[in-house]
Amino acid sequence: MTRFSRLVGVDLPLVQAPMAGVQASALAIAVCQAGGLGSLPCAMLTADQIRAEVAAIRAATSRPFNLNFFAHTPPAPDALRMAVWHSALLPYYRELGLDPAAIPSGPGRAPFTPEAADLLEELRPPVVSFHFGLPAADLLARVRATGARILASATTIEEALWLQARGVDAVIAQGIEAGGHRGIFLAHDLSTQSGTMALVSQLVDALQVPVIAAGGIADARTLRAALSLGAAAAQVGTAYMLCPEATTSSVHRAAIRSARSQHTVLTRLFSGGPARGIVNRLIRELGPMSALAPPFPLAASALAPLRSLAESLGRDDFSPLWCGQNPSGCAELPAAELTRALVAAL
Repeated sequence: MTRFSRLVGVDLPLVQAPMAGVQASALAIAVCQAGGLGSLPCAMLTADQIRAEVAAIRAATSRPFNLNFFAHTPPAPDALRMAVWHSALLPYYRELGLDPAAIPSGPGRAPFTPEAADLLEELRPPVVSFHFGLPAADLLARVRATGARILASATTIEEALWLQARGVDAVIAQGIEAGGHRGIFLAHDLSTQSGTMALVSQLVDALQVPVIAAGGIADARTLRAALSLGAAAAQVGTAYMLCPEATTSSVHRAAIRSARSQHTVLTRLFSGGPARGIVNRLIRELGPMSALAPPFPLAASALAPLRSLAESLGRDDFSPLWCGQNPSGCAELPAAELTRALVAAL
């Protein structure tokens, strides 16, 4: 049993990455039942939806689980930036016969709020994790007072030390290989982003709290490599996306199964923040890091109608096809079976 396993009360040094949009409680339950730490992404859920998912988890297992929240600061409204983004998407709306006057706007993803703290005081989950830093000190104190273990993502040594100074129980070292959103929060210079193994080895030397390796962990071999560098656990996301318990869409599953999954980039088109996904039409035509997209998380809403209609036609042109650089571990296996395979021969 590793330091992390003892910290959160699980059997295995493995965290299932919270993946908003491609999972609900079923995946978390399966990983919990197999001995890992199952996670539920909460940034796109209402309070009532979170209550329902937590109830489902607790009805199925008594094992510890993790609720994940975003801790970003919403950007100031900027009508000009939104108008530029809508203008960039206008040709696609016309191509698909959608009404350009009905292009929606809105945040798409909510940060951690006092109301979210109220909810955690009610639900008292065993583990809470944060992406994009941490909430304000008073809100973090309320989370800590529930007794939850607190995890948070870091993409640099500076971010990791910042998190440790604010009392997190463990730091998730998110390497550049990881699929989905980068947890970067102290600066926005992507030249600071390093690979998982390089980051883990530095954080293990720099921190007193346990380090969780994330990014490129796809099988037992890569998990062992992370642990050999001193990581107390590994966080795995992409490998679970083809499991039957995942809610990954049919076009997303097809992209992961195909040779296209070997072609991923960091892109800000789908939300406004850098995230790793499989190259598709929107990325090719607008450029992965286009300045046309407004700041995180404002880009997502205007894409929703395009994505919905295209996916109904079997196309992934406007879909965020989140995927890490190492999809080799993706398998259409029950999540519990995949979890056991990941920790084989530890």
